[in-house]
Amino acid sequence: MYAMLTVSAALWGAAAGLLVPRAAYRFSVDPEDAWRDTCPAGHALTGAARGWLGSTRCAPCAAVPVPAGGEPGAPDAGENGPRTAVRYAPGVLVPVVTALVCAVLAAGTGLRPELAVWLLLAPVAVLLATVDRRVHRLPDRLTLPAAGAVTVLLGAAALLPEHGGSWRSALLGGAVLGAFYFLLFLINPNGMGFGDVKLALSLGVALGWYGWAVVFAGGFAGFLLGAVYGFGLMVLKRAGRKTGIPFGPFMITGALLGLLLGGLTA
Repeated sequence: MYAMLTVSAALWGAAAGLLVPRAAYRFSVDPEDAWRDTCPAGHALTGAARGWLGSTRCAPCAAVPVPAGGEPGAPDAGENGPRTAVRYAPGVLVPVVTALVCAVLAAGTGLRPELAVWLLLAPVAVLLATVDRRVHRLPDRLTLPAAGAVTVLLGAAALLPEHGGSWRSALLGGAVLGAFYFLLFLINPNGMGFGDVKLALSLGVALGWYGWAVVFAGGFAGFLLGAVYGFGLMVLKRAGRKTGIPFGPFMITGALLGLLLGGLTA
């Protein structure tokens, strides 16, 4: 039963992860820029949800004649040969990561109602980590709805039998972790972005579902992973003490470890 659950979760993660790369491409812009609505060559992104959902291959790019061996959009079999849609963003690693995350969550949580919440939010977490890694930004369009969604969905899960957590402690976890990150932001705005504060709200709610020990473990794991990464960059002389690093991926990874711990011990 658990093997089937884990495999089903991995398949869900792979399918949902296929939708992440295009959204990540569109969100990966500087704060003053509008969300991307074209491929790098300027062709409009079309498809479901006003172009937010779809593949990362641009068919119009393949129809543009260019010299063989030239820029993306060059024909695959000579200038007059058959052409295929040109990929403008990576489309393999993210679905694999999303599938692994969902499989790990299913293996740790088991047949509890909160698993549905984790599986729904996992692709959003991977999307946030991807965008932050690329442009050091956690868009409000993702962080704020995620905080609201995890709160409401866990509230619904708390009404179902066999759940493994507490909605009250989830709310308190979100408030405490969010307040802690807000304090860090006030102390050092250059070292901690306000997007991290908003992300901490949803992660705190998720971790708080399993209690204070999990909030502490997941939060500490995020800081530890970020510190190890930053120290490694300094050792390799690829960064200095004041170099900014995207902290969102480490927060999310730490929260994943915390949820795994909470699910296994609930």
